[in-house]
Amino acid sequence: MDKSTLQILISMVGYMLIVIGIGLYFSKRAQQSSENFFLGGRSLGPWVAAMSAEASDMSGWLLMGLPGVAYWCGIADAAWTAIGLALGTYINWLIVAKRLRRYSVVAGNAITIPEFFSNRFHEKKKLLMTISAMMILVFFTVYAGSCFVTCGKLFGTLFGFSYHSMMIAGALFVIFYTFIGGFLAESASDFMQAIVMILALVITLVVGTAAAGGLGAVIENAKAIPGYFSLANMASPVVDADGVQQVTSGLPVFGAPTRYGVLTAISMLSWGLGYFGMPQVLLRFFAIRRVDELKRSRRIATVWVVISLLAAVAIGILGRTLFPTEAGLLTKSGAENIFITMSQSLFPPIIAGIIMAGILAATISSSDSYLLIAASAFAKNIFEGIIKKDATDKQVMVVTRIVLIAISLIGILIAWNEKSVIFNIVSFAWAGFGATFGPCMLFSLFWKRMNRNGAVAGMLIGCATVFVWKLVLNPLGGIFKIYELFPAFVIASVAIVVVSLLTAPPEKAITDEFDAVKEYVVE
Repeated sequence: MDKSTLQILISMVGYMLIVIGIGLYFSKRAQQSSENFFLGGRSLGPWVAAMSAEASDMSGWLLMGLPGVAYWCGIADAAWTAIGLALGTYINWLIVAKRLRRYSVVAGNAITIPEFFSNRFHEKKKLLMTISAMMILVFFTVYAGSCFVTCGKLFGTLFGFSYHSMMIAGALFVIFYTFIGGFLAESASDFMQAIVMILALVITLVVGTAAAGGLGAVIENAKAIPGYFSLANMASPVVDADGVQQVTSGLPVFGAPTRYGVLTAISMLSWGLGYFGMPQVLLRFFAIRRVDELKRSRRIATVWVVISLLAAVAIGILGRTLFPTEAGLLTKSGAENIFITMSQSLFPPIIAGIIMAGILAATISSSDSYLLIAASAFAKNIFEGIIKKDATDKQVMVVTRIVLIAISLIGILIAWNEKSVIFNIVSFAWAGFGATFGPCMLFSLFWKRMNRNGAVAGMLIGCATVFVWKLVLNPLGGIFKIYELFPAFVIASVAIVVVSLLTAPPEKAITDEFDAVKEYVVE
C-alpha cells in the first residue's frame, strides 16, 4: 500500500471511528426498552428526522449507482429517475407524514410498519402483520445486499484488496454498529452522514467542473455523444462480448441512440411512487417529536434531495469528459466507480479519503436502517406479536440481534457476485416496497371504507406483480419493459378498492378511530 492510499485509509478509518462513537453514545439509552431501540422514543427533531430519512433512503446508490447510470448512457434514465424521486420526496412529506404520525399513536401506539397495519384494522388473527413483516424481511435483505456490494466495490477499488474480503468487512462493521446503537444512534449518525454525502457530491462537482475546463466544455462533450445529453434519447455504448465498451482512436464508441419514449419516462418517474411504501422513511414520520415540526422537515428533506440528485447526475456527465476511456469504467458495473475515480484524481489523498467517506456514509446510513427495520419486523411483530406474546423486552432484543445476523448473511450471499450493478439491485427492492406497502399505506390513511381484506389483497398482489413483471413479462420487451413499480402500484391499488368494496365494510370502532385521527393532538 503506497503513501497516498494509506492516507485515504486513515481518513476513512477516522470517519468510521466517529460513527462508532455516536453508536456508543446512544447505546445506553437504546437498551432501555424496545421502543427506544426501534423508534428512539419518538424524539427526533425536524433536522434529524428529515436528513436521516433521506440519508437512510439514498444509500451508496446515490454516489455510485446514479452517477454510474449517467456516465454509462447519458442523462435520460438518471434525470427522469431523479425528477421522480424529488417529487416523491416532497409529496410524501406533504400528505403522508402528518397523518401517519398521528395515526401511529392512535392505532395502539404502533412503533413498526407491520404493527401499524395490524392495529389500523384491529386484527385478532395477525395475518396482515405477518405478511407485512415477511415482505420487509425479503426486500430489506435484498437492499442490504446492495449496500454490501457498495462496500466491496469501494474498498476493493481503493485499496486493491479482493472484492469479497472488503464486502464482508463492510458487512461486519455495519452489523456491529447496528447492534450497539439502535434507531436513535442510527438517526443521529444518519444526520451527520447526510451532511457528509451532500458536501462530498457538491465539492466533487465544483472541483471536477473546473478541472474539465468549465461547464461549457462538459456540455459540449456530452452533446457530441449521440443521444447522451437528451431527455428524449439514450446513448448506446458499443460493447464487446464481455460487456466492455469499445475504444477507437482514444475515444469510446457509441452506436445510434435509443429513443426515450413517454412510456419510458413515466417508468422512471414512477420511482417517486416508491416513497409511499419505504419503511426507513415512514418510520421517521412515526418518530418525529411534534407534528408542527413536519413542515420544516419537509423543506429540509426536499432541498437536500434536489441538490444531491442534481449533483449525482452531473458527476456522471462530468466523468465522461474527464475519464472517457478509463479502463475500470468501461463496463456497466464498472461505471459505478466514477465517483471514486474522480475523488482519487482530483483531490489530495487525505481530502479524497474524506470525500469518499461520503460513499461509506451513504452505505452505513442505509444498511443500518435496513437491518434494524428488518430485524424488528420479525422480533417485534412475529416473535412477540404471534409466537410468544408474553415475550420480555430482553427476549425481543435477543431475537432482534439473531435475525439481524441471519439477514446479513443472506445479504452477503446476494452481494457475492462482484459484477452486480447496484442500480439494478436497488431498483428491484424499491419496486417491491413501493408496490407492496405504498398503495396500502395511502388507502389506510385516507380511505375510510378500506378493510383488512383489501389491505391483504393489495400487499400480496402488489408484491406478486413486481416479481412476475420483472422476471416473466419484462424480458418480452415492448410495453412490458416499463419499470415494474408502476404497473404493480396501479394493480395493487385496484385490488385494494375492488376487494374492499366486495367484502364487508370495516367495523364502527375502526371507522371511528379513522375519524378521530384528524382531531388528535400529539403532545
